[in-house]
Amino acid sequence: MTGTNRSLAGTMTIRTPTLEATLFWRRRIESAEPLVERLRAGEHAAVGEAYDLHAAAVRAFARRLVGDPDEAEDLVQEVFVTLAKAARRFDGRSALRTFILGIAVRHAQHHVRAAMRRRKAWQRSAEVQHSSIAGPERASADLQLARLLEIALDELPIDQRVAFVLCEVEERTSAEVAVIVDAPEATVRTRLFHARRKLREKLEEMGVR
Repeated sequence: MTGTNRSLAGTMTIRTPTLEATLFWRRRIESAEPLVERLRAGEHAAVGEAYDLHAAAVRAFARRLVGDPDEAEDLVQEVFVTLAKAARRFDGRSALRTFILGIAVRHAQHHVRAAMRRRKAWQRSAEVQHSSIAGPERASADLQLARLLEIALDELPIDQRVAFVLCEVEERTSAEVAVIVDAPEATVRTRLFHARRKLREKLEEMGVR
């Protein structure tokens, strides 16, 4: 599928922050400081405020990463249950949302594995025919392609899966992803390179061109 291959083969655009962007994020960090202090103090209302501000972004990321709505919702809840304790490590060098997404990454592995087990059970029961996605109904073909992409993603190690979802699906820069996953930017780029290669090979193996 040309569009899919183009996406996988594409390169990241690295954007250098402007002075205006730097000042913007500095103001965001400063405005988050009172909320962070309340989170560190274990204030329940502060967790609720953080949830209202950031749960939608965490949920969108979780669904893309995990590929299962129920497991994704469990991950979202786990993130905010642990937020007050985790906030003690927040040093203000990133936006609070970036920090919270990092929590989601650290808690994601067992949710991804649970979702993978569900998908494998579905594969066995449905007896998916990978080579016949070009059916008469476009909606059906799109749905099957989405399932094949999920199957391909399940072949990736968790760190490569995270890098692919954050960089390719959510279209974040490698610099931003490096902050979220707490790894060097070069490491993020390497993970993304291997993720693209493995996904392309797996999709081709399943008949997606």
